[in-house]
Amino acid sequence: MKVDTCYHCGDPCDRQLITFEEKSFCCTGCKTVYEIFSSNDLSHYYELQEAAGSTPKAIEGKYDFLDNEDIITKLLEFNDGNIQIVNLYIPTIHCSSCIWILENLNKLNKNVTNSQVDFPKKTIRVTYEKKFGLKSLVLLLAKIGYEPYISLEDFEGKKKATDRSLIYKLGVAGFAFGNVMFLSFPEYFDLGSSAASGGEFWLNQYQGLFRWMMFVFSLPVVFYAGWDYFVSAFKGLRAKLLNIDVPIALGILMLFLRSTFDIAFDLGSGFFDSLTGLVFFLLLGKFFQQRTYSFLSFERDYKSYFPIAITRLNTDGTEETVPVQNIEKGDRILIRNEEMIPVDGTLVYGSAQIDYSFVSGESEPVKKEIGEQLFAGGKQLNGVIEMVALKSVSQSYLTQLWSNAVFKTDKTTTFQNLTDSIGKRFTIAVLTIAFVSTTFWLFHEPSKAMNVFTAVLIIACPCAIALASPFTLGNMLRIFGKKKFYIKNTQTIEQLAKIDTAIFDKTGTITTSQKSTAYYEGMPLTAEEESLLKNTIRASNHPLSRSLYDLLKEQNIITLDEYEEHIGKGLESSKGNIKMKIGSANFVGKAIPENMLDTSMYISANNNYKGRYVFQNQYREGLSTTFKNMSQTLNLAILSGDNEGEKTRLEALLPKLTPLFFNQKPEHKLAFIKTLQDQGKKVLMVGDGLNDAGALAQSNVGIAISENINVFSPACDAILDASKFQQLYSYILASKKAIRIIKMSFMLSLLYNCVGLYFAVTGQLEPVIAAILMPLSSISIVAFTTVMTNFIGRKLS
Repeated sequence: MKVDTCYHCGDPCDRQLITFEEKSFCCTGCKTVYEIFSSNDLSHYYELQEAAGSTPKAIEGKYDFLDNEDIITKLLEFNDGNIQIVNLYIPTIHCSSCIWILENLNKLNKNVTNSQVDFPKKTIRVTYEKKFGLKSLVLLLAKIGYEPYISLEDFEGKKKATDRSLIYKLGVAGFAFGNVMFLSFPEYFDLGSSAASGGEFWLNQYQGLFRWMMFVFSLPVVFYAGWDYFVSAFKGLRAKLLNIDVPIALGILMLFLRSTFDIAFDLGSGFFDSLTGLVFFLLLGKFFQQRTYSFLSFERDYKSYFPIAITRLNTDGTEETVPVQNIEKGDRILIRNEEMIPVDGTLVYGSAQIDYSFVSGESEPVKKEIGEQLFAGGKQLNGVIEMVALKSVSQSYLTQLWSNAVFKTDKTTTFQNLTDSIGKRFTIAVLTIAFVSTTFWLFHEPSKAMNVFTAVLIIACPCAIALASPFTLGNMLRIFGKKKFYIKNTQTIEQLAKIDTAIFDKTGTITTSQKSTAYYEGMPLTAEEESLLKNTIRASNHPLSRSLYDLLKEQNIITLDEYEEHIGKGLESSKGNIKMKIGSANFVGKAIPENMLDTSMYISANNNYKGRYVFQNQYREGLSTTFKNMSQTLNLAILSGDNEGEKTRLEALLPKLTPLFFNQKPEHKLAFIKTLQDQGKKVLMVGDGLNDAGALAQSNVGIAISENINVFSPACDAILDASKFQQLYSYILASKKAIRIIKMSFMLSLLYNCVGLYFAVTGQLEPVIAAILMPLSSISIVAFTTVMTNFIGRKLS
């Protein structure tokens, strides 16, 4: 009797059969989920993968604890009063249909604005309106079969327990493999030959028992240690995809069935040693890969910190610039205009207008009063504020924000596409070779047929090809991070290797504020005007403002009545009856002769011109050498918002015929880069991160130079510590070498597969040897890429 299977989850409808719209369902829950999906135009879920859903469970009253505000506060990642963000662990995520439906939650409920799945970690990051509530969100997820797992660890912020299932499976496979090898010794040395031909008496007597003991030892190996290969192969076939686990699962199954058949009919000892050895070495390879990935991830998140600086206010009133990772709970931090908040904290001074678009995608600024909480990732838009950190800086959280879906671009990954296309064709080719070669041996030498079939399925593996790109680029991310060159993701390294044009901003990029000097020309400023000037530029992150702030004498900190920064023009502020403008001559209303071409900051008070500070530009050490080296392979240009005062000096410092463009507003820089890209150029933009945000975002790779400044911005793809400016070209060359390593790894992997298949098809390769060689190929590729990238890293300074 045929039992109907559930259209939603695929389980048999043996206990209960519900028919709706000519479709069968195993329970009311599955039918309800189907109705929700179809009524919200989400039935494409079932086209991606048949019966992909999971049965929703009855959870009445289970999540009432989510009405408790204290618990909600500790679970939330972000909460500004209107928008809330939470990261939830969902164990039932298992396929492309799951990702698709969970990233379309906004179609199920309009209060959900964004949802992003992290498939390897089985987590979903959901942005939703506060009025919807965390409890309602969890109930919605449970209703459609994706109930989150919320534990005490989440509430207390403890580190989740490590998944040790692979270690247990490896232990079981290793134990069984050792015992099966031990029981196979009589077979290897023919010690248990028939009584007629002599042999050992006890081995003759118990030969059958030894063989059945090998069978018993193989059961946990096949149905526990190797079970994931069968599950993965089944899911792939159900989704009409031939993944790499299909030939492996087929090989394990054939070895087990053939070996069981042999001992059941006393035809021989079977291949239990090959079977248990195969699974053991496969798991050993997987364990090695997992540990290497964990190491690279740990190194990136906890040992390589953003080379950005935060201004910490000490108890004696002094200001100190410290690396972002040195901020601890209780520290008082100064946040300037347009600066990113690096850590959750409480506002203690100033008027806060926070732009949380970096976190939530919502661009409407949020007003915050003293005593209210500020969240990491927000950007201050209205002058200077002070806050007290509620925790230490989370490097991994900042990395996650930087790579948030809100800011993803379509900068494609060549090697990922190449790897995917190879993987799909590879399995078809392997299965074809396996069946053809087995058919040949069945007619010529049947005893070899099973060995050939299994060896072909095991030896040929695209794993090494798939590992080449992530391990090479992942290790380069780690190496660059240690060299104070922090890159957003692996795609950026791919893009950096393709660069053929490099554009540089001038002020704060090729000039340094560390050794700047300035002198004042004009009418003396009153004490009130000097105080207002110092407090106005204190709020700004522009390189000239920072230089002048360090040069001016100490003033009492005052709260400004008004503050506004006009990008590319200047600053405007007021205190009491004094209104001040600081910036370009045109901005403050001062007419200047065309031949006045020095770098200056002009000052006016109550619309009366007061004077100007004239700066002596200090160029970065090694600028000429760096540009000379880069000009050998790259087209270079300078885009400066400043006037032509430094043109002659720059022409002497830079390679001949380097294009120099002055008086460039931010929109001009962006348009210039777009024009180059329209001509087919791959453009690198190097700027100061804040004032060049548009140009950095438009370029193929945008690098922000950090010099005692918080330049953390979603617009840039990388942040370079100013002390490493001379190494920029060597980092670009290192990226190109990394791509060459990937291509060499592809060739090595291809060579390995060709040689391995030759020996397998010709019957010269035992399955157990193939099982040893398969993970060894992956290990050798990982070792090759790691050694080569580390070699590149040693040459970087």
